[in-house]
Amino acid sequence: MLDEDQNAVEVVVPEDQQSLAIGRRGQNVRLASLLTGLEMSIMTEAEESERRNEEFSEKTKIFMEALDVDEVIAHLLVVEGFASLDEISDVDEAELAGIEGFDENLASELKKRTATFLKAREKELKESCKKLDISKEIMDFDGLSLEMIEKLGQNSVKTLDDLGDLSSDELVEIVGEKALSMEQANEIVMRARSHWFE
Repeated sequence: MLDEDQNAVEVVVPEDQQSLAIGRRGQNVRLASLLTGLEMSIMTEAEESERRNEEFSEKTKIFMEALDVDEVIAHLLVVEGFASLDEISDVDEAELAGIEGFDENLASELKKRTATFLKAREKELKESCKKLDISKEIMDFDGLSLEMIEKLGQNSVKTLDDLGDLSSDELVEIVGEKALSMEQANEIVMRARSHWFE
């Protein structure tokens, strides 16, 4: 399974094949990574199943809390492939109504609740960033979401110079691996440093 950043891949193998796939001291994984240019992690079928179940439960819980819906509706959204509130916000209402068990009224209500939640969340994040005294340059920085900006502020990264002083690894560590790939982090850090050379 290829990750969102397209630079990492999870290889799922049967339990009795895991040590063979990894190789002595990890040599098979390292060789495969060198040949493909992808970072690889080897998982057993049981580990992959557990990871998927955890992800499924996590997404279901987020939808239940944010949209104030019961578990069945949240489950259906996850089963249909929705991973975030932004995706629900972006999808066409008719497509949402087309989900088995949903109708136009439910789709309309879900869109309304999603918009209300996202608007409140955006307001909350902006207020938090203001309290953290984050500079306008960072607030307007292309490629950083409000969630990322808040996390940066909480870690004393409040100006372009602060952002430029970070390594890509540090940036990914602060905002989270799911938020940014290493390639995106490199690009952001280099843009933050660009004013040093003008």
